[in-house]
Amino acid sequence: MPEQSEVRLPDGVRLHVEATGPADAEVTAILLHGWTLDARSWHRQLSALREAVGAGVRLVAYDARGHGRSSCMPLRTATLAQLGDDLAAVVDALAPNGRVVLVGHSMGGMTIMEYAHRHPDHFAARTAGLAFVSTTAEGHTHTVYGLSPRIARLIRLAETTGAGVLARCGAWRPPLALLRALRPSIRWLLFGDHCDPTDIRLVTSAVAHASLRSIGGFRASIGAQHRLETLAALAHLPAAALVGDRDRLTPPPCAQSIAAALPATELTVCPGAGHMLMMERPDEVNAALLGVLRQVLGRRPAPAVGRPAARVDRPGPVAPPSAPVAGA
Repeated sequence: MPEQSEVRLPDGVRLHVEATGPADAEVTAILLHGWTLDARSWHRQLSALREAVGAGVRLVAYDARGHGRSSCMPLRTATLAQLGDDLAAVVDALAPNGRVVLVGHSMGGMTIMEYAHRHPDHFAARTAGLAFVSTTAEGHTHTVYGLSPRIARLIRLAETTGAGVLARCGAWRPPLALLRALRPSIRWLLFGDHCDPTDIRLVTSAVAHASLRSIGGFRASIGAQHRLETLAALAHLPAAALVGDRDRLTPPPCAQSIAAALPATELTVCPGAGHMLMMERPDEVNAALLGVLRQVLGRRPAPAVGRPAARVDRPGPVAPPSAPVAGA
């Protein structure tokens, strides 16, 4: 069973963490989820990787501030910059020694880029491999929702306006009944040709546990971020980039630009898949992550560097969310 704990950040925000594997493992893989989701979105990867890598790798997944079972935060900290700082603190708290492989989906991938941008020395000293799943380094440059550019601009304007309203709603969470009614729209936006009913229930449950402040607050920095120059400095690292060719939020040009900035990156485009690639194409995602991990394990370790920045509390078992996935 995963070990559950909390990382307390300097500003008082508590991050819910689940980890498996020895704390002194040679490599720690940290998996970061997307906007409005939580760590449960990686469940197919965590179970597969536990079986494949054994005790040589520690697996860590956490809920970003304002998401899942992590606490809410001041609106001013609902930014990718803050998420990059949070990731640096998580690395120090949960992987103070050894090498780290960072895996990010959507906003999680952008968080990795922000960590590299804001903490370049810390990143270089600790990070040994990267995997980017359905993400972008160019904000909303390529996002047209699978529609015409004119309609996409109107949708983005409405979305941006709505996000500003939601951001001022604080720690309230969206009503689950409303989200259930919106499942057809969620399914269209996030999934490709096929969608397992359990996956749409999981996504709906995750959105129901994200605060309205985080749903609205992060939208501005997600749309504005541009980090291709940051990525270009990481070309020496083993890396993978994956995208579905039906992805309406981060379409293939997003992954292609990441691969262009990281020439050694293995680029995988999954036909018929949408934005939730780790659910829709778990075998392809698992294979890519294992490929990066095996490259890292085969390399000579770099000197470990750590810096205390956060406290880890291990309160024992944590109750699951009030709206379980099966009943969402």
